[in-house]
Amino acid sequence: MQQRSKTPSQTYFKHTVYGLRFLLKAEGLPYEHLHLPAIARAEKLPVIISREEIWSMIKSATLLKHKLLIGLLYGCGLRCMEVRNIELKHIDNDRKLLHIVQSKGNKDRYVPLSVHLIRGIKTFINSSKPKRYLFEGTGNPEGKDFDGRYSQRGVQWAVKTIAKNAGIIKK
Repeated sequence: MQQRSKTPSQTYFKHTVYGLRFLLKAEGLPYEHLHLPAIARAEKLPVIISREEIWSMIKSATLLKHKLLIGLLYGCGLRCMEVRNIELKHIDNDRKLLHIVQSKGNKDRYVPLSVHLIRGIKTFINSSKPKRYLFEGTGNPEGKDFDGRYSQRGVQWAVKTIAKNAGIIKK
């Protein structure tokens, strides 16, 4: 029989504290009723991909759609949801800007577009003929979850597959 360690795991500890806090809230009791410890957050630095790694990802991507995804995510510093939400009307080729609408914290912002990205976007639009979103999905239009955009899993899969093909082992 395996012996358990005397200190619980961090996950077990967090779930226990959160459960007790929920119980106190459900019963209308203040948190101070039980002296629950504060849960420290681990400070983790983000994994940063180098320019060389990004170039190798762009080179290993076979579809223009995927090259643009990588270029926009890295070159404009976009999040997955932001790149999925790019509508054609948000692209300002004349001013070389991309309007990011209702991003994190429900804030709008403009990000600069490079000449290479603008050229790629124009080529992609001419060949793909998207109607509303720059990256449109191929899901079932009658499906209740399909809204015309490229799915979040589709973006994540593309990035992960391209990174693997480029020989990048970072997460």
